[in-house]
Amino acid sequence: MRLDGKTALITGGGRGIGAAIAKRFVDDGAKIVISDIRKDLLEEVAKSLKSKNVEICAGDVTNFEDVQKMVAATVKFGGKIDVLVNNAGIDPGGSIVDIDIALWKKILDVNLNGPFFCMRAAIPEMIKQGGGSIVNIASLAGVRCLPSMPAYCASKGGLIQLALQCALEYGPQKIRSNVVAPGATKTEMLVNAMSSLTKAIKRDAFEVLAESVPLRRAATPDEITGACSFLASDDSAFITGAVLMVDGGAAIVDVSGASVARVGVGWGV
Repeated sequence: MRLDGKTALITGGGRGIGAAIAKRFVDDGAKIVISDIRKDLLEEVAKSLKSKNVEICAGDVTNFEDVQKMVAATVKFGGKIDVLVNNAGIDPGGSIVDIDIALWKKILDVNLNGPFFCMRAAIPEMIKQGGGSIVNIASLAGVRCLPSMPAYCASKGGLIQLALQCALEYGPQKIRSNVVAPGATKTEMLVNAMSSLTKAIKRDAFEVLAESVPLRRAATPDEITGACSFLASDDSAFITGAVLMVDGGAAIVDVSGASVARVGVGWGV
């Protein structure tokens, strides 16, 4: 029960990693408010958790008034906001030349402006109560590049820098800001994104993806939640400005060496 007595706001809590974090936080003793743009998804998650420690607040993280309502709902529900989990995100593709400009703006709006708005609304409440923890869900794509994903990579890289800036500026007020950067995770969003590749290569795209990952597989959403619970808890009381890769080791792989290894020989052999 490492989160016993904590109250948390989790954005993008209607499915995928956000829903998994919601379950983990409740299991670890927290009161939570989950937010998403779709109320029906939030109701499904809340029903599945079967806990009096769950409240929902539908809203759009790109709308600052909605975000203020989310934070207010959290404070009302738990009397405070100890933890903010910036999880809401989208991942459409498109190269720099080809991506629709409106889509580019939308991706940055959700993935970067959304967390900024949430920080802006939550930090004053955290300062009032003497501190808090902000857990930002970025991505391996925030430190590495993906083909035809410039908006997603730029937004997640920007989120990492925003999180570090927050750690620097608000550490004196006992507010910690850290990043969890998942690698490939089998969420509905990524499964849908990979479906066209699976059809094109006539193989499970996740199997191909896993060939260069040291642990040789993608993560499940549940496997991202432990890092989030740790960073939300007092167990990480002296950790801020950290970027925790939860990627099966993918970030350590050199793509040239991985290409050689896939054909069954060693480098230079």
